Amino acid sequence: MVRFILLLLLPITCFGQQIKGTITSQEMPVGYATVMLKNTKWGTTTDKSGNFILKDVTPGIYQIKVSAIGFRGYEQSIILDANTALEFNIELEEMPSSLNEVVISGTRTSRRKLESPVAVNILDSKTLSLTQSTTLSEGLCFQPGLRVETDCQTCNYTQLRMNGLGGSYSQILINSRPVFTSLLSLYGLEQIPANMVERVEVVRGGGSVLYGSSAIAGTVNIITREPEISGYTIATNSALIDGQAWDHSLNANINAVNPDASAGVSFFASHRDKEAYDANGDGFSELTQLKNNSFGFNSFFHLTEQDKLQVNGWSIYENRRGGNQLTLQADKADQAEYRLHNILIGGLDYTHTSKGNRFSYSVYGAAQHTTRTHYTGIDGADGWGNSLNKAVQAGVQLNYTPTDFILGSNTFTTGVEHLYESTFDEIPAYNYLIDQETNLTGAFLQSDWELTQAFTLLSGVRLNQHNKMAKPVLTPRISMLYKAGTTTQLRASFAKGFKAPQAFEADMHIALASGGISFIQIDPDLKAETSQSMNLSVDYNKASALMIYGFTADLFHTRLYHAFVLEEKGTDANGNQQLFRKNGGNSTVKGITLEGRINYDKKAQLETGITLQSAQYEQAIAWSESAPGTKAYLRNPEMYGYYVLSLFPEKRFTAALSGVLTGPMQVPHFGGAEGVTEDQLYTSPTFLENNLKLAYKINLTSIKQDIQLHAGVQNIFNAYQQDFDRGRYRDSNYVYGPARPRTVFFGITFGNF
Repeated sequence: MVRFILLLLLPITCFGQQIKGTITSQEMPVGYATVMLKNTKWGTTTDKSGNFILKDVTPGIYQIKVSAIGFRGYEQSIILDANTALEFNIELEEMPSSLNEVVISGTRTSRRKLESPVAVNILDSKTLSLTQSTTLSEGLCFQPGLRVETDCQTCNYTQLRMNGLGGSYSQILINSRPVFTSLLSLYGLEQIPANMVERVEVVRGGGSVLYGSSAIAGTVNIITREPEISGYTIATNSALIDGQAWDHSLNANINAVNPDASAGVSFFASHRDKEAYDANGDGFSELTQLKNNSFGFNSFFHLTEQDKLQVNGWSIYENRRGGNQLTLQADKADQAEYRLHNILIGGLDYTHTSKGNRFSYSVYGAAQHTTRTHYTGIDGADGWGNSLNKAVQAGVQLNYTPTDFILGSNTFTTGVEHLYESTFDEIPAYNYLIDQETNLTGAFLQSDWELTQAFTLLSGVRLNQHNKMAKPVLTPRISMLYKAGTTTQLRASFAKGFKAPQAFEADMHIALASGGISFIQIDPDLKAETSQSMNLSVDYNKASALMIYGFTADLFHTRLYHAFVLEEKGTDANGNQQLFRKNGGNSTVKGITLEGRINYDKKAQLETGITLQSAQYEQAIAWSESAPGTKAYLRNPEMYGYYVLSLFPEKRFTAALSGVLTGPMQVPHFGGAEGVTEDQLYTSPTFLENNLKLAYKINLTSIKQDIQLHAGVQNIFNAYQQDFDRGRYRDSNYVYGPARPRTVFFGITFGNF
């Protein structure tokens, strides 16, 4: 009746009114949302800043509807009269999906994921929990195009591979800063507990070259937890590996935020105690004995409405031991590898943003300090060594968005930064020494130009000056985004990159092989490796009131020039194997990554991806002196992928089924172990590792806390390597497939989560 009376009072007019407003979510604008008046001709989309205007609307009663990928639909009844324009500020609720979160890694500025010209994938803390990933290394394989492999049977050194390229081709960042150095990369991914990670942003391909050297395959940006509300969580997990070795962990998180949310701090701590595991009963471990203590914090301070200060830091103490006779000192065993790490990392960021958000600048710095005592030896050899690694980065970045720009809006980003790294690694008895200092200065300029609401052109260039290179290196990139309606995004990118002639993580790994040790020497005439990368992708996502579903297809092609290769160089005077790092010919890595996803009303979610690829050198690489060379990349499957199926039948119960697929690959196997007389290339079988986790939450309403009980099985069908070398003279690098055998786990979480 009230609406009927109001309609009678509306004056008859030939002039329409306007309806305008801003669409936001968690204080961030929602660009390109669809705004329409149901069952009428009036409709529009929001601009980059979340603003919209509906013009010349006839007075009347309407139902306004707002929809956007990654958000729940919004509807509201409105009455528009002839004398008053309407203005709305609408807050959308995010759906349980990382599909359109705010990301920073693609452009070095904050953008919604679907609006970023550079494709960014997100691994969040929810996925880490659903897959029971207690460390970052266990969780990264649940991302398209990524694969984490174990490369040592004795010390369990791991390596991240992106788009078919090895670990040294990926730039790992901590809170956007490149202080995760080569030495830290040897074991660092396993040393980072999952409870310190808020999310991981992954940029695949050369589109990440603005971050500097070694970003040819892509960038992994580890964002540590930042507090949102005050609270705490304590969690414990116990796992039994193949019925014989225990792996216990205890984690704690505490968040404190002041009443007006102008300051906050998040503390995280983790303790892990894992027993060694012997897969074949020969008395020598396949999984290391491990003790790890980690502690850290991440804090923010809003000094004013325009000024923000962030300070973070964390430490890792880790003791790992592999081989046999684990109760003895390492040099008293028949075969042993021992690593004692002390790691400190910290960072500081100050950001000022002008009123109106047109201009901002940030000044930042980060540092890392690592000491390592290590032993690698057989039959009591004097294989003791020491490592010291330091890294310091500092820089400044400016962002400016002019009020008016040709054909659309443009955000310019420029800055300069310097990275210093010092690495000393020595084993005197083996005449092994790496003593290097590197200085990399970079100046970058980027244009993020939105010509229309449908087309964005991102172009940038970085000038790099490296102390181990005679001339500066220019690394340009260009990316394009075209939005075909509200459901489809097309992206294309081209970039050049480089790797400086220096020692990387694999060069600092001392292995056991052929009755002695195996280590890498660097060619003194090693020169820089350069690359050209191209990506072409299509991203389709469809949203309704209850469901989001979509797919992504990403074609990638990377051409490497003067590629770094590793060839066997014989033995030294002590009979130890020497591998030689040098420049080879050119090589090409190409393929396609396919992703699929569906989320139904918080009840069920499926995310999956598979990569099909080819990686070949132009000339055969002599990986062994006694076996034929090969053009194919070693330890590089042509097929790999993952899936995560999550079920939420009701708020308190969660079931998650996940898996990792690893296709066949060629694995080098050096002779010397029992029954292995010659070097050979072995083609590994296909592995599909399946995991199950069940969790049930109990609400303790009297104390306003929750308890969650969880249990499950990792690698349910025991898809695991069956032909490990036996005895003290084994080739410790002859390892492939899933990182663990069948493992039963259970645990409890307490707090307000």
